[in-house]
Amino acid sequence: MTLQQAIEKMDELEKAFYAINHASSILYVDGDTVAPKNSWKGRGKALGYLSELTYRLLVNPETGEVLNTVLQGKNETDEVTFRRAEMLKKEYDELHVLPMEEYVAFQELTNEASSVWHDAKEKSDWAMFAPLLEKIVASRRRFAALKAPGKPAYDVLLDLFEEGASMEMLDPFFRTLREELSPVIREVASREKPVPAFMKASWPVDRQRIFSQKIMELEGIDPLNCTLGETEHPFTDGTNKWDVRITTHYHEEDPFSSLYSVIHEGGHALYELDVRDDLQFTCLSDGVTMGIHESQSRFYENIIGRSRAFCTPLLKILREVFPDQVRGVTEEELYSAINLSKPSLIRTEADELTYSLHVMIRYELEKALIAGDLAVKDIPGEWNRLYREILSVEVPDDRRGCLQDSHWSGGAIGYFPSYALGSAYGVQMLHEMEKTVDVWSAVARGDLSPVTTWLTEKIHQYGSLRKPQDLLPAAMGGPLDAKVYTAYLKKKFGELYSL
Repeated sequence: MTLQQAIEKMDELEKAFYAINHASSILYVDGDTVAPKNSWKGRGKALGYLSELTYRLLVNPETGEVLNTVLQGKNETDEVTFRRAEMLKKEYDELHVLPMEEYVAFQELTNEASSVWHDAKEKSDWAMFAPLLEKIVASRRRFAALKAPGKPAYDVLLDLFEEGASMEMLDPFFRTLREELSPVIREVASREKPVPAFMKASWPVDRQRIFSQKIMELEGIDPLNCTLGETEHPFTDGTNKWDVRITTHYHEEDPFSSLYSVIHEGGHALYELDVRDDLQFTCLSDGVTMGIHESQSRFYENIIGRSRAFCTPLLKILREVFPDQVRGVTEEELYSAINLSKPSLIRTEADELTYSLHVMIRYELEKALIAGDLAVKDIPGEWNRLYREILSVEVPDDRRGCLQDSHWSGGAIGYFPSYALGSAYGVQMLHEMEKTVDVWSAVARGDLSPVTTWLTEKIHQYGSLRKPQDLLPAAMGGPLDAKVYTAYLKKKFGELYSL
């Protein structure tokens, strides 16, 4: 097979993969938003068949020859073509270790588990979900053992979401976060501020929907390319830069829950929306790692969305949509309110200071679970113990404890550390951005375009074209340093709480 023939066959392969992935993505979004509750049964059959098509297309001798031919022709082809082959070979290596029947069965298992998780969370019943999670854990362990015999299974799973991540890297990272932040968290808790009266108002959901659209507009998201749906656990999914879906969950007593979901998912969306046109419909059109993806969502949600400067345009929109609820509220009062810090139960609604310790708890649980040191049935007790030990919080039930996140139902064991890594990446990106961009003047004007332009130049445009070890240091001004992140949090909350 000539190099040109291999490239042509790879092009055809990617057309098929795009069509399958597009269909699977729409099925997933539909199933988690508007589809009937029992639709998971039929959707599972469809997803099973689509995953079988993917496997057959990718795992066969001809595809192996195609990818190896392109990889061997590195000096005779362009950067994009070579990287496409590299990424497809990585997926090939991941799939071929499993028999097709097991791969398809896992897709069907996670589809069922997602449906059961929704019910279990609603009923606050871990026992409903546990049998499916046991199967997921067993499947992930088997995959890891086949993929990299002799390597710790959890390291194999971490690498699926954050290339190069390992327990050897993450243990000291989280240890630094705990050591540096725990004293600050305790001191802030001792100076607890009351929740202001305006935060306790009623915020009609129909007005919150209008509010969300205005926030998306402020964030620079084109409604022709990105829609907002509603679901139990907010997420972002996209098929190409002209079709990205974000979701949120409204609470009448708390508009800020949805506000920060929209800003967070909007950060994910901007990454997908700003990938170069020539990478669309290929395996390079997505973000390169979940940690880098989370750096974008957490950047907009917290670094921008909870900044003092952002309170100027935010309060203006609040006054337009909720004039009675925020009558008399000042920007300083709003800034204090959106940065109230107190150890809490729910990760997605945790304040910026305590958030990464929520992530650390999940990291510790996942390590023990995959190593076989923690049984699925014992997760609620260990979850509750860690929340008591690390955040001094008593967990009242499974719904607000071990059932609050959807990730394990989708088989995403090893994903959670990406949230803390992304938060840390973002702070170092901010320091680099401030060298050339007048960030806070622009944000105060309600103009986030200079921020997005910088992030697009450094991160978004490349999709998965550049490897994370090449992309990150250039955007962060050097390697990851956990103490840069903790210093940012200590300074911000030291000022907010007069420490």
